[in-house]
Amino acid sequence: MIAPHGGTLIQRRLVGKEREKWLEKASQFPRISVSEVTAADLVCIATGIFSPLTGFLTEKDYYAVRDDMRLADGTVWSLPITLPVPFEQEEAIRKSSYVILQDSQENILAVVQVESVYQVDLVDEAKRVFGTDDAKHPGVNRLFNQSSLYLGGEIWLLNEPDLGLFRQYYFEPAETREQFAQRGWKRIVGFQTRNPVHRAHEYIQKAALETVDGLFLHPLIGATKADDIPADVRLRSYEVILREYYPKNRTFLGVFPAAMRYAGPREAIFHAIARKNYGCTHFIVGRDHAGVGNYYGTYDAQKIFDRFTAEEIGITPLFFEHSFYCKRCAGMATYKTCPHTKEHHVILSGTKVRQMLYAGEMPPPEFSRPEVVRVLIDGLRRKDTVLK
Repeated sequence: MIAPHGGTLIQRRLVGKEREKWLEKASQFPRISVSEVTAADLVCIATGIFSPLTGFLTEKDYYAVRDDMRLADGTVWSLPITLPVPFEQEEAIRKSSYVILQDSQENILAVVQVESVYQVDLVDEAKRVFGTDDAKHPGVNRLFNQSSLYLGGEIWLLNEPDLGLFRQYYFEPAETREQFAQRGWKRIVGFQTRNPVHRAHEYIQKAALETVDGLFLHPLIGATKADDIPADVRLRSYEVILREYYPKNRTFLGVFPAAMRYAGPREAIFHAIARKNYGCTHFIVGRDHAGVGNYYGTYDAQKIFDRFTAEEIGITPLFFEHSFYCKRCAGMATYKTCPHTKEHHVILSGTKVRQMLYAGEMPPPEFSRPEVVRVLIDGLRRKDTVLK
């Protein structure tokens, strides 16, 4: 089995008497309410998804990651995983050894050791991490709406957020590694998505499956943009397409609890490392991975891997061109394999597809499997009914 990033699969969850001890003395320390994104990060750190991180970045690690995409010790790490804290609590935090983190309902989540309290330039962070300081970028917008005062330090998870209907497909890295071993898989390809699986995705996944033992379909269920298809609706679509069009003994569906950053190239590295921790040996990087709008070049998320050696990343990226259905070829293709001009290609933007789904319209079958589309339209209609 492939080694975790940094060599050790991190575990930062307290149980039993140790957990009870911390819950009993929680009142002794300052308490901070954290966002949905931070709550997800806590789980990812505690369960080894973000190995080798043992907590939120200290000042030294933050600047190393922001500027050079490495931790202070030189380990490749592309996105700052930080804990924003309120300025009005700065004095209390600095005077304390630990801080208790809670959710919006004041349920205790974790304890963090106070190792580093520092203020950052959010505009500079946005430019370096997202490549833009445009507040219309969803990642930048989220960044600009949080505190610029960060707390760095090791964490210990005391309680986990309720995963609800996603619990069935929630597997920690230690569990997926065990599952892959039981299946006898030695070469596993991971696929990250925040969208339904369309024919283009299916094509590159199956192309990858020709060279490996198994596919780990790993949709993100953390915070996304408001206009993205809701995770619970997407989950049903994944179940359908795997059941109808994939070999059962060569696929594994799990959910990725992290939030979406929309950081394009940097997030591609981040997603690859996380799947390495889950036990994947390969990772699919397609067109505009983790991108949004027109902020990144079509294949920038592939080119960024050239900045690191294969040994530093430790997981093999599989790069794919934009795929589509060609009417002349009468099948799926890419610009590498299809000689025909664009008028023969069935290509729809993500925005256009979402508009069609919300309107109850069926995209052409060459773009998306009808069984998947029906699940999506029905799910969105049900949600709309509930909201009304």
